[in-house]
Amino acid sequence: MRIVAIVLAVLLLVIQWPLWFGKGGWLRVSELERQLAAQKTFNAGLAERNAQLAAEVASLREGRGAIEERARHDLNMVREGETFFQLIGSRADPVPAAGSR
Repeated sequence: MRIVAIVLAVLLLVIQWPLWFGKGGWLRVSELERQLAAQKTFNAGLAERNAQLAAEVASLREGRGAIEERARHDLNMVREGETFFQLIGSRADPVPAAGSR
């Protein structure tokens, strides 16, 4: 009787093995669900970026204001008659206070 119980227990473990550790097992499914959630988050970020780029393209197609702003910012362009001032970095360390020597 004891041998039958052991054989049944071993058979039960053999049957359960693919359910837990096989190709379509619960552990694999949970891992795939985690990967799916991460991919959805990544895709949402890309969709937001695409929407921003589409809005920028529409703005550039509609009027000159956006084109001018882009030229001024990216290419440092100025209108005729304007004076361009470029500020070169700031001091790395502040002026020492009196008596701090």
